[in-house]
Amino acid sequence: MAGVVEHLIEKYLGKLESHGLAVRDKAVFLALDAELFSNRPVRDEVLDLAGLFRLMNINTVLFSEPSEPYRSIIREIIRYDVDSVTQGRIIPPDCETRTFLHDIPVVEKFSLEAIAEALSRRKAVLVRDRGIVTYGVVTPEQAFVSFSSTCFATFIKYFHDSLLYLGNCEGYRTIPEDMFVEGFNRITRLLSHVAVFGEKGEVSGPPGGKLMAGPPLNGDDVIMMLAEAGRAVVAHRLVDSYFGNISYVHDNTIFISQTGSSLDELEHCIDAVPLDGSSSIGITASSELTAHKRIYHETGDNAILHGHPKFSVIMSMHCLKEGCDRNICHKYCRERRSVAGIPVVSGEVGTGPTGLLHTVPKAMREGKGAIVYGHGVFTSGKGDFRGPFRMLRQIEERCRKEYFSLMEICPGICRA
Repeated sequence: MAGVVEHLIEKYLGKLESHGLAVRDKAVFLALDAELFSNRPVRDEVLDLAGLFRLMNINTVLFSEPSEPYRSIIREIIRYDVDSVTQGRIIPPDCETRTFLHDIPVVEKFSLEAIAEALSRRKAVLVRDRGIVTYGVVTPEQAFVSFSSTCFATFIKYFHDSLLYLGNCEGYRTIPEDMFVEGFNRITRLLSHVAVFGEKGEVSGPPGGKLMAGPPLNGDDVIMMLAEAGRAVVAHRLVDSYFGNISYVHDNTIFISQTGSSLDELEHCIDAVPLDGSSSIGITASSELTAHKRIYHETGDNAILHGHPKFSVIMSMHCLKEGCDRNICHKYCRERRSVAGIPVVSGEVGTGPTGLLHTVPKAMREGKGAIVYGHGVFTSGKGDFRGPFRMLRQIEERCRKEYFSLMEICPGICRA
């Protein structure tokens, strides 16, 4: 069993590094089975963190200083965000935080008791100037997912708050603080640039080569296409941890990623659901199965990608309309909005009255993409995933450009 645990920890240490979230040699990953396993010598923080197993019913602990730009982002948020100082938490506004994290506690010192108390309520905790602590109850994957989601949520919060701050400065005709401008420029310079398109606009699929051309000949080909496109979405950082989903209709069957599955490990996590409802196999399929079906009916396309590219999420929440209740914008919005020419709609995960299945399919009738408020992007195409993937990346790049165009109202702000 120790070998299995060690393998899993090595796997997620590798993902932390490949996703640009942390340096594996600086991370502490602990797992408790018959005995304690640690990727680092049992001393200092490792010894302290091991005490969490006495205080909590868990089997995995992950602690690390995040890589840039997340390290600087978290420090800036804690420095400026009032809630993090007065209430010991930060509250990112994106959908994943609302449904998965709720908020992120902040503790001032590396105190075992303070960390345990915070983790008894939430999935992750920020230790000021030290890093992120997360845990797993069943597998190391849970600790990795919470770490990734925390990095994603703080990224969204920082850049969204920065846009609001400069907008307020412009509205009140005040000059932004020099420390804010310096911090923002420093973080912007740290943003990575990931090449997606070849010289002729082809879509490259990691770790090299191009995405498969369609149409597929059989179900095995469909699964290969789904797995390859899923890896591409993760490798190009168009989704946090692995959240998102993907589907393809072939031979009157919708092949769709299972709920909670890793988009970069889909080979054995695809459900083949008959469109005529003749099977209950869809019970393990993505929670957005119904939305995917309706997109197919509305558009006639048979390939759908859904990811969470960061600047698309940020720009989806940027609205200047006054008098709205911002607490319900993600559920229900009457406004017809667009960002970079892509429609923005409200909608929650699931099949309820405010579910995105009621908004996204209609928004995609005229085009091949739609952005869900605070949530992510849906794209679709015919035959294969080359078009949907290309559009997903293009939407993110257009949103990124629009974001920094808005930020240029402040003299001295640099463009990513």
